[in-house]
Amino acid sequence: MNLVLNLTRVVFSFVSPSPLGKVGVGLLLVFTSVVFPQTAIKQIQSKIDKFYNDKFFESSLAAVDVYNLTQKKVLYQKNNKLLLHPASNMKILTSAAGLKYLGKEYEFKTSLYYEGEIVDSVLYGHLFVVGGCDPDFTSNDLGDLTQSVKNLGIKKVTGNIYGDITFKDSLFWGNGWMWDDDPSTDAPYMSALNINDNAITITGEYDEFNNNLNFRSVPETNYIEIINHVNADSNKSGNRVLVDRDWINRTNKFFIGGSFSKNGFERKKIYSEQFNVYKPETYFLTLFKESLERNGIKFSGDLKIKALGDSSNHIFTFLRSYDSVIVNLNKTSDNLSAEMTLLAMADKYFGKPASAKNGLKMIDSLIILCKLNPKDYRLVDGSGVSHYNLVTAELLLAVLKYFYYNEPELYEVLYNSFPIAGVDGTLENRMEKTKAGNNVHAKTGTISGVSSLSGYMKNKSGNMIAFSILVQNYNGNSKQARDFIDKVCELLAELK
Repeated sequence: MNLVLNLTRVVFSFVSPSPLGKVGVGLLLVFTSVVFPQTAIKQIQSKIDKFYNDKFFESSLAAVDVYNLTQKKVLYQKNNKLLLHPASNMKILTSAAGLKYLGKEYEFKTSLYYEGEIVDSVLYGHLFVVGGCDPDFTSNDLGDLTQSVKNLGIKKVTGNIYGDITFKDSLFWGNGWMWDDDPSTDAPYMSALNINDNAITITGEYDEFNNNLNFRSVPETNYIEIINHVNADSNKSGNRVLVDRDWINRTNKFFIGGSFSKNGFERKKIYSEQFNVYKPETYFLTLFKESLERNGIKFSGDLKIKALGDSSNHIFTFLRSYDSVIVNLNKTSDNLSAEMTLLAMADKYFGKPASAKNGLKMIDSLIILCKLNPKDYRLVDGSGVSHYNLVTAELLLAVLKYFYYNEPELYEVLYNSFPIAGVDGTLENRMEKTKAGNNVHAKTGTISGVSSLSGYMKNKSGNMIAFSILVQNYNGNSKQARDFIDKVCELLAELK
């Protein structure tokens, strides 16, 4: 850089007195505009290359692809064509395809019908809840379904409550999902009828008077059974409370074991942990039944799964737009939201029952729009939970570039759905006191031995940068991988 500046002064003093001074200055501007950026790019490349000298990369690898969107220039590439596991960076492909092929106005539907007739506040017949793969439906939303029944004047239902889950196929997990991830909420059981992320929270509160732990579920429901075998141990100062769902037999019994002491709860009075729930459609129907009963609507029938018949009458439809789903999908890296987006695309273009296989065809279409070949990659789910997925940093960057240049309106939605470094989502506690903080908008990804980050940021000159960083094949926790990723982002943020 110093050589460029010295040459600049020599040329300037030489041409300034000449009638051709303006031409000389013009040549000077062309000279600096070409040489200076190339020198800066080499400096970036040299600094990132030095990060690879860490002993960490003796047994692991990283792919990096960085592009200046404003100047349309490659800033750095290394291993960008290697096939690697994306982890939750797979959600970039899924959520972007959702924007392109569903549209931000697409609506997930959960509909309520009745079959039979209503006489003197009694429904002589059945209620049907028809699932439309809404991933963000909660117990609070049940209030709208319950109120719609009350609005009809119904105070008693003589028949059953049926769940229609024909929207999707019968597969409750994605291809390649690990059996031993159960009962983690990272591996939610999937259905066309989802509620509370298909999960439940178990909480335990210390009862000082009886010197024991009282456990309950949130939400409180009869759908699960809590079996408490925790022992009080006055000789210990800490707690070792273990909660597990009976996942081997696939039931919703929760076994609580271990021990605790009063001293162990002086600092933390409440134990709390989330678990997935088996057969979420029945979980949904149970919570709906309990909501009806709390609101004075009597019900003594059964909860069953059955397709809606032709003689049914529509009561109410709960709608949720995709532009709200995509925020939860990317900000919190919600696996259920990603898989339901995949199924929504499958239904829209290939019909029911929706399958992940058909949804992935729409991601293939997006890859073709990005002028790459979908046969060069392996995509098996929408969330990145599966280790079967294989993509490249080049592909993820191509999608980010496509939306920036070709879909400006959808780009804004995608950009705003990503976590912000040091601010929110899965990046809330990263890069917060650096130039990358409140700057990097990017999707994280973490599974065993994999850490990734891809998205957008601005450099010091205000140029928009797109980047993709995939690190994998390491043992232990992901701190070193994240540190490498964060250092690259911090370097790019300091770039002029």
